[in-house]
Amino acid sequence: MIHPSAVIDADADLHPQVEVGPFAVIGAGVRIGRGCRIGSHAVIKGPTRMGEDNQVFQFAVVGEAPQDMKFAGEPTELVIGERNVIREFATLHRGTVQDQGVTRIGNDNLLMAYTHVAHDCRIGDHVIMANAASLGGHIQIDDWAILGGFTIVHQFCRIGAHCFTSLGSVVTKDIPPFVTVSGHPARARGVNVEGLRRRQFDTERIRHIRQGYRLLYRSGLLIDEAIARLRELGTEAPDVALMAEFVASRARSLLR
Repeated sequence: MIHPSAVIDADADLHPQVEVGPFAVIGAGVRIGRGCRIGSHAVIKGPTRMGEDNQVFQFAVVGEAPQDMKFAGEPTELVIGERNVIREFATLHRGTVQDQGVTRIGNDNLLMAYTHVAHDCRIGDHVIMANAASLGGHIQIDDWAILGGFTIVHQFCRIGAHCFTSLGSVVTKDIPPFVTVSGHPARARGVNVEGLRRRQFDTERIRHIRQGYRLLYRSGLLIDEAIARLRELGTEAPDVALMAEFVASRARSLLR
């Protein structure tokens, strides 16, 4: 299961059912779970913890030190869940002590070729980052979000659940759940209806989400007024309640 040309540090801990391809390099402090497949020439540095059934393609770099001038070699880590696919030349960096010291990737995510996940990012589950999408530091991506190719996200931003960013979007503000954006800088374009239908959202749920979107983007209400109205609607529509709490708890400017 391990090619003889692979270089594996004595301090790395690999499950017996891990496959490692030719010329892969696995460093000290790396922990890799059952069923993972590490492609040829991939580099995994530690401390990195990887769950089960992940696939790392050739030439990906996982667990490298953060690109942060404040980083001074502190013992930070990268934590990856299960069933993730990390494609060619993707780069995933460890956290920094200025945050929680951890970059965290959830489960069932697809990080396509040349994607970049910077230090201290948190990615949920079922997220897709298309080719060359890049995250600055300290970013949160919630479940089921899709970032189109060459999307750029500014540090400290949050992208809500089920969002969609179009090709080449430049995101500098928080995006509420269910919203589609595009442009440089990105602007809200509507509700991610096609994505919701693919995930079996019924007509009534989508109708409520569209009502919430109109309150936030088309009503002319101030943010606090929109939050109050969203919360009212959210008493009968949990998806709208999710939008309300996202907007109310934001730490940055809202893309609006």
